[in-house]
Amino acid sequence: MNKPEKISNLDWDLLQKKYQNLDLIIEKINNNYPVQYLIGNVSFYGYQINVNPYVLIPRFETEVLVEKTIEYINKLGLNNGKVLEIGTGSGCISVVLKKEVNNLEIDAIDISRNAIRVAKGNAKLNDATINFISKDMFKFNSSKYYDVIVSNPPYISPKDNVSANTKYEPYQAIYTDKPLKYYEQIFKIAKSNLNKKFLIALEIDEEEGYNLKMMAKEYFIDAEIVLNKDLAGKDRYLFVINE
Repeated sequence: MNKPEKISNLDWDLLQKKYQNLDLIIEKINNNYPVQYLIGNVSFYGYQINVNPYVLIPRFETEVLVEKTIEYINKLGLNNGKVLEIGTGSGCISVVLKKEVNNLEIDAIDISRNAIRVAKGNAKLNDATINFISKDMFKFNSSKYYDVIVSNPPYISPKDNVSANTKYEPYQAIYTDKPLKYYEQIFKIAKSNLNKKFLIALEIDEEEGYNLKMMAKEYFIDAEIVLNKDLAGKDRYLFVINE
């Protein structure tokens, strides 16, 4: 049986080991079904993260968000801080942060109970202690104060051209009819629930960098606001830093 061209040799070997009926698997692949869901896991920042159609498949761009967030946490001396991840999905961001900066205390929320179940499984798989909470970010209400807020919220317009396999991923984790609404809610939560010294780390839409920078300045007048590019040279990360 011939390997589909769009599949790597490594992925094909994994699929051959996992499935007896490869005809059905090839049919799914030819219909752009994500190979990551068929395999059941991905490598993210060197850690195994299990995935299924209830959660977004972790991307390399988000690995860079995590890397830069860790750098800022260390630079700001927030290694023993409290972290809130908003929209955790598979839990990949929180798992890596906890493994790489062990003394962090992490709460991670998501509106999807199914996603929370996947995230809890990934935390257990990687021996990472994280407090996962099924919560709508627009109904977030807490008396707890955090040092770091990190999020990769939905930011794609339904009108945008995206890869064909994206249609199999959870719609609410990817798309939004109002490109800034999730970020504004994150800033509102941050305004109420961050300590004086803080870090906000966000993955963003390349088209909204300037607008989000202006919005962040309205909420955090005295903070440093940094817009970073991804490896393709596109505005992809926004950091709000108050020392």
